[in-house]
Amino acid sequence: MKLAKEKQTTLGLYVNSKEAYELWKSNPDKVKILDVRTLDEYILIGHAPMAYNVPAFLQTYEWDAEKNSFNYKLNEDFMTHIKDLFEPEDTILVTCRSGGRSALAVNAMAGAGFKKVYNITDGFEGDLVDDPESLYRGKRVKNGWKNAGVPWTYKIDYDLVRVPQTK
Repeated sequence: MKLAKEKQTTLGLYVNSKEAYELWKSNPDKVKILDVRTLDEYILIGHAPMAYNVPAFLQTYEWDAEKNSFNYKLNEDFMTHIKDLFEPEDTILVTCRSGGRSALAVNAMAGAGFKKVYNITDGFEGDLVDDPESLYRGKRVKNGWKNAGVPWTYKIDYDLVRVPQTK
């Protein structure tokens, strides 16, 4: 399977959602799941029940007409929280919506000395269906944690959440 450039990382370690869950299940004390989506995404769209939430990027309300979306800005507290939660030798499986932001987070963590950080390439919601004949065209139901038949929840365990500081 060819991996989109925006999902590739400097470490070159990849799993899909189902593989990530099986890896975590095989050793939950040593394998950690990290969700780097915004707190709103984590709360409103759902998340893996064991996933820490440390947003790598924060939603802005600046409209980008070229991308037809709102911009994100770097969470300046991201690496501080990561270093508080994890050790550089920990195995960490990182997810976002569909694998792009998590790749950027993996690269940042690799730059800080973390060695066993995997990108969950299909993310929590998965990739967009692009079949023009499908009723699901444009929907994220193709793959992803939420569509993989593995546990997910809306329930919040506050011990797993690192709330971004407002400045």
